[in-house]
Amino acid sequence: MTGNSLLFAPRLPADYAVWLGEIKPVSFFQEKYKVNMVFYTDEITQVLHQHYRGEEKPLLFLLHGLNTDSHKFAEPAKFEGIANFESDLNTLHPILTECRVLKSDLELALIQFANDISSEAHVQVMRNIRVGMKEYQLESMFLHHTYMYGGCRHCSYTCICATGGNSAVLHYGHAAAPNDRTFEDGDMALLDMGAEFSFYGSDITCSFPVNGKFTSDQRLVYNAVLAAHDAVISVMKPGVNWVDMHKLAEKTILDSLQKARILVGDVNEMMIERLGAVFMPHGLGHLLGIDTHDPGGYPKGLERPKEPGLSSLRTARELLEGMVITVEPGCYFIDALLEPAMESSKTAKFFNHEAVARFRGFGGVRIESDVYVTASSCINMTKVPRQESEIEAVMAGGRWPI
Repeated sequence: MTGNSLLFAPRLPADYAVWLGEIKPVSFFQEKYKVNMVFYTDEITQVLHQHYRGEEKPLLFLLHGLNTDSHKFAEPAKFEGIANFESDLNTLHPILTECRVLKSDLELALIQFANDISSEAHVQVMRNIRVGMKEYQLESMFLHHTYMYGGCRHCSYTCICATGGNSAVLHYGHAAAPNDRTFEDGDMALLDMGAEFSFYGSDITCSFPVNGKFTSDQRLVYNAVLAAHDAVISVMKPGVNWVDMHKLAEKTILDSLQKARILVGDVNEMMIERLGAVFMPHGLGHLLGIDTHDPGGYPKGLERPKEPGLSSLRTARELLEGMVITVEPGCYFIDALLEPAMESSKTAKFFNHEAVARFRGFGGVRIESDVYVTASSCINMTKVPRQESEIEAVMAGGRWPI
């Protein structure tokens, strides 16, 4: 084990300089990436054999393994002459995946910058939204601000700009539902948008009334989700189990709905019957970094929960210092989930059917922040208005931060 790092760069054809710019020497890559040696990719076989002093074939550790979030396998490297090496396809992937789970100070700085500029852009959208706009105009405002003022050429994912009933569609904004609705006075907006900077992402969701004033029903649902968001962040620290955090968010939302008489009965019984999954079918959050859903949620030996709602969790790990994870509770009124639950012999008794009918077509609320786990607690990296009074003040032209 020498500890030396070798980088192999492609040998570019001469006409690259005509179309794409100066061809950099290997010394450029050595300095930029702080490696010991740089060679060209067509030299891999020769160089690796020169650096190997054993009697058997050199052993290569190749990156191959399952991403437990995407359920796709990383494809191992291939190059001419690889048959002259032994290959290990099992060792490297879990090690590098775990490296992705814990962020360095430099990685945190990039994620924080992406959060800062994305937070600014969300506030700009709040200030400039007007009844009668198209949803894609909100996306456009966000993209413009993050690129114009932050140099963020890309988003971490396709923007979700959902208004009215669209906000109950969890991944709205895709090609078949392209943020194209004209929103109306009285609608809620759910805007899930995050910029990417130097390959590191952010993932932020703000929910607010498009006219700048909460109705009593909008306030009720919004504050239920905000209470769950704040409850989770208040207890996050190393050693805390993420499944327990999801259940805390569910219970907080169910408590609020029960106090508002939308639900009736014992909340603990509701939790046993997994009623929380009817209103929050997605998981509480996911690891964040180079990918919006960073890998490492389910290391070897950790089982994915099977129960409704919990089966959607992107991780079931205990929190570790250095993790960045999203906290994104939501409360949605989705007919495809409500109707079976209201007819089930196990859960029908929990619903105030008349009150639930009032929220048909309401859509949903999600509040999402990116949170860094410290040695003893956590830090919310997202800086947007969250209290209803803050949102209404900013939408009326008030300063932010207050």
